[in-house]
Amino acid sequence: MAEQAVTVSTGVVSSLWSYVDKTIQWCWIPGWLPSWCPSSQSQLKAAEDMMLRCVDSSFTKKYVPISSDNLLWTLTLSNVRVKEKTPLVLLHGFGAGVGLWAQNLDALSQCRPVFALDLLGFGQSSRPRFSSDTKEVEDQFVESIEQWRAKMGLESMILLGHNLGGYLAVSYSIKYPGRIKQIVLVEPWGFPERPDTEESDRPIPVWIKALGAMFSPFNPLAGLRLVGPLGPTLVQTLRPDFKKKFSSMFSDNTVSEYIYHLNVQTPSGETAFKNMTIPYGWAKRPMLQRMDQLQPQIPITIIYGSRSSVDSNSGSTIKKMRPHSHVEIITIRGAGHYVYADQPQDFNHRVLQACEKVA
Repeated sequence: MAEQAVTVSTGVVSSLWSYVDKTIQWCWIPGWLPSWCPSSQSQLKAAEDMMLRCVDSSFTKKYVPISSDNLLWTLTLSNVRVKEKTPLVLLHGFGAGVGLWAQNLDALSQCRPVFALDLLGFGQSSRPRFSSDTKEVEDQFVESIEQWRAKMGLESMILLGHNLGGYLAVSYSIKYPGRIKQIVLVEPWGFPERPDTEESDRPIPVWIKALGAMFSPFNPLAGLRLVGPLGPTLVQTLRPDFKKKFSSMFSDNTVSEYIYHLNVQTPSGETAFKNMTIPYGWAKRPMLQRMDQLQPQIPITIIYGSRSSVDSNSGSTIKKMRPHSHVEIITIRGAGHYVYADQPQDFNHRVLQACEKVA
């Protein structure tokens, strides 16, 4: 999710859908929503299996139990040759899941064990009710990762997080620094503060600001659930780029179907994320305000796409804030926000290089 305001057309459509969905849901949607949306947990599982069918390395899949009877869905890739090395743990972004790492798992698991988990409230993991308090929501995410680590028996790890996953990777590392050997941030969300004034060359019309304020209580992806049977076609129409990103693996609608099933289940993580934001997608608790709490010995690698709309200035700011720490900023040419899917070979190579110094 970009730090900047979304485009007018997308923002308005999303907000209008959200408003209608919330209004109708309050009245009478709950009873018939499951049949209205052509999706289910089993269909999500099948869609993920299709995403992972091109992964050549052997892997296991299981639910890892944490507190409050919650479960975190986990992929594990490891072999005898690398099992003693510090594992790489992949944290996906908002609205994503483990299946979107399909083009990265083979390469990344050649040098060390790799774990990919669906964050609490997303994918095939449990979808509990989160707190409405921003700090408590963040703590719930962080504690779920720590409980997962303990259950998996990992003494230390490299955390790689995309988007929301990058934000949570730093939050976790501030609280549990002894468990972290390195952080890799990929197009991280939630680091800068929202500016007091909008950039003069990209003004937001007053009516857009008014709509944003009016519709701010509603979930970002509610419209996808509202349109019911039209949802899969809508994803294919609005995001045809995802098919292109994975064209080396799939020629059909595997990716769009997976994204659809990920995001029409109970909006648990989606609601949690909403409670962490202020209008136009900025974080209520910007991470740059807390970077001084991160221990200086933890190295950070930050990866951006050259074609992304996410402002990479946060990377430069982190580097200035940590003059005595290792901070490397990498820009991958030809990649947008989904760097790992846009330029997977370059991305995989850069991540492996960044992690070389960790035993």
